[in-house]
Amino acid sequence: MLPAFSVATAVVRAEDSPQAQTPGPPAADPRGDADAAPAMFAHSEPDRWWISGQANFISQWHPAFRSPYQGVNSLTPEAQDATSRVLTLFTGLQLTGTTELLCDVQETGGHGIGEALGLAGATNLDVVRNPLLSKAPYVARLMWHQIIPLSREKAASTRTPFSLSRALPVRRLEIRFGKFSIVDFFDANAYGSDTNFQFMNWTVDNNGTYDYAADTRGFTFAAMVEYHDRRWAVRFAEALMPKIANGIHLDADVSRAHAENIEFEVHGSVVRQREGIVRFLGFVNHANMGSYSEAVENFFARITPSPEITAHPAQTTVKYGFAANFEQPLNDWVGIFGRWGWNEGQHESFAYTEVDQTAQIGVGGNGRRWSRKFDRAGLVFVSNGISRDHQEYLALGGSGFLLGDGRLNYGRESSVETYYTLHAWRGIYPSFGLQHVNNPGYNRDRGPVVVPTLRLHLEF
Repeated sequence: MLPAFSVATAVVRAEDSPQAQTPGPPAADPRGDADAAPAMFAHSEPDRWWISGQANFISQWHPAFRSPYQGVNSLTPEAQDATSRVLTLFTGLQLTGTTELLCDVQETGGHGIGEALGLAGATNLDVVRNPLLSKAPYVARLMWHQIIPLSREKAASTRTPFSLSRALPVRRLEIRFGKFSIVDFFDANAYGSDTNFQFMNWTVDNNGTYDYAADTRGFTFAAMVEYHDRRWAVRFAEALMPKIANGIHLDADVSRAHAENIEFEVHGSVVRQREGIVRFLGFVNHANMGSYSEAVENFFARITPSPEITAHPAQTTVKYGFAANFEQPLNDWVGIFGRWGWNEGQHESFAYTEVDQTAQIGVGGNGRRWSRKFDRAGLVFVSNGISRDHQEYLALGGSGFLLGDGRLNYGRESSVETYYTLHAWRGIYPSFGLQHVNNPGYNRDRGPVVVPTLRLHLEF
């Protein structure tokens, strides 16, 4: 799923497996739109159409770690390695100066360590952890994009696969309708949103508490409207939810399942002549979600042999949450960023990952300081937690779509991640990363886990 910022950046158990975030459009240097990432082949200059491609290969390994016990959804404690791939073709056609049709086709394959089980902050956001999904290429995005000018004044805009215009009205409405990822446009961050060039942990590139509407691969059908002004913007999206937790099939009956997403974005200068951005997000999901406390009650009443979050009649319940993120450049090559998030934690994690509280702080930038302006580097710390109901459910042997060690000695799951991405030549970007995870799956009895990473990203 690939969020977008001033230059858009992108953004699995069969039927109830955790979704992947697939890489998205080519990213610019953070806070430096004039230095867009070079590609192997020059992109078309005419504004009426767009065609580009990319490939992202991520290989990870972890050594053996301490694990006195494990359950059905535990990260395997034996040493293991895995490699994933995502291939994407972006196309777009500008029908008029204000109307565009955009279509992306993807092919995914490979695996993630532990098949993305056992960690709330899984280490590879590109992983689609459903071996039963077809390996054939699929339409990831197919959307209509309409711009409604509200002022004559225009500002320069970088062309991306999500917006083909070179200039946009300062005040405008933008309407999108079709298939896309909610985090293409919500919870974006210039320093931490892109698995092509930046971090790879699920709860670094996206807010872990944001249980955003999506199918297994991270996409949904939605309608979105945005209002943009000179120093602020607001966006709202109505989207379809999956039929079951992280399932591949979306529920088209909006009377029983749907999601509302709203985000308010403010631009301002805290550091002199360096504009920062703060975003405030809220979401409400309506879907066939179970309750952790009811699952525990049914277990104690001997209705189920173990706590089972899916053991309930068809119903519509509500899950909601709030989040914020900020980005602040300090100079022309480095900046700081962070996220905070909370959701009510009473109903099951349904569409993204098993996190009910999160906080992160990090630093990111480019290599301009050492005459390598297309290189990127970053360091981040993120701490995730779950509600008391969620803790009790896992401690008694319950399993979610990601977690389930059979029991639980609760502690917050905390991760440190760092990376360096090298611009080797034209559109070739090798990188090295390292993650260190304490209390994997919120379990003090297991870990820590160290995950070195090699990544190769190609831009066409």
